Amino acid sequence: MKLQAALDTLSLEDCVALLSETRGSIDIAEVGTPFVIEEGMRPVREFKSKFPEIEVLADVKIMDAGEYEADKCFEAGADICTVLGVSNNATIEGVVRSAKKHGKKVMVDMIEVPDLAARAAEIDAMGVDYICVHTAFDVQKTGKDPLDDLKVVNKVLKHAKSAVAGGVKLNTIDAIVEEGAEIIVVGGFICNAEDRAATAKELKAHLK
Repeated sequence: MKLQAALDTLSLEDCVALLSETRGSIDIAEVGTPFVIEEGMRPVREFKSKFPEIEVLADVKIMDAGEYEADKCFEAGADICTVLGVSNNATIEGVVRSAKKHGKKVMVDMIEVPDLAARAAEIDAMGVDYICVHTAFDVQKTGKDPLDDLKVVNKVLKHAKSAVAGGVKLNTIDAIVEEGAEIIVVGGFICNAEDRAATAKELKAHLK
């Protein structure tokens, strides 16, 4: 199991500080979508340069021009890039082609996919590496938990590994770990913690 830190709204300098503080606990540094909008691929290059032992995920949520856009992420140094599960199959297949070409990985974000089980089964056959259930930021305040979606996806996966994102905290991580996910994504709970190093270390201790 891997712990992924979702870095969305902090400055580049603060993200570098956070990754230095939490070294040894964070396995994957996610350059979140708001961060990409603000800075482009600059954080990807910076993280790979300063933290070569950490995998870097570019959360670009590709929706079209799959191979072309994924190429840009991987050329910048990303180890993983994301594509939306609601995208056309041709787009997802393009991202997979790019990943294979560069020796990198693909994560499919299942945010707002209407039939989770059916679509996860389809995508699982396309050669992607991870399928991520994701409770949207705008939905988290309703109390929705990604655990139920994780159970649905885990039942149909045969090739890809599952990931989970959206409001994960210390009081929810054990149930997620028990259900099983290769990657557990935590954002605000680490980024907004008073002691980010201790928080990341404690979360990491819960992973198998």
